[in-house]
Amino acid sequence: MRLGIFGGTFDPPHLGHLVLAMEARSQLEFDKVLWVLTPFPPHKQEQEITRLADRLDMLNLAIGDEPNFELSEVEISRPGPHYALDTVNLLKEEFPDAKLTYLMGGDSLRDLLTWHRPADFVAACDWLGVMKRPGARAAINTLEGEIPGILEKVMFLETPEIGISSSELRQRIRQGHPYRYYLTEPVYRLIRERHLYQE
Repeated sequence: MRLGIFGGTFDPPHLGHLVLAMEARSQLEFDKVLWVLTPFPPHKQEQEITRLADRLDMLNLAIGDEPNFELSEVEISRPGPHYALDTVNLLKEEFPDAKLTYLMGGDSLRDLLTWHRPADFVAACDWLGVMKRPGARAAINTLEGEIPGILEKVMFLETPEIGISSSELRQRIRQGHPYRYYLTEPVYRLIRERHLYQE
């Protein structure tokens, strides 16, 4: 079994997330993409994050009944801090016969040395699926000197440049700008019903 691990705060989950996850599943031939909702990411401690229950409901609505997507509660079900290394090791215990690919953007690859025990994290993953972005290939060559063997594990994904970010969406909603078509219809309705991201 081949599983992709797609982690994030998903605050909110938008169409860009869905497109990237489906492209990764198709190109890397995953049996499933596991969506890992991070309750309180260590690198965003100063950032205001929407309460977990709302993000969990939005993510469930976003992935809906797509058979190739599955919500994992591996980080929700344990206390923080939530490091990617621990998440991968727990998923290896949960799926002992699976090959695990951790999905990340080119910016995350560039910042990998700032992660918790980056060499151990890379060793724990079978592969790293990296969304190709400007500078990503340069980053991997630099990292090989710090984390020998990472070159063999990285697989670059050809994904479209989607100009949507959760932070920009939150700002659009706060400022009263249109945002309907950046989201699935159920997520859009929930945001309106619960008045999320309002001042």
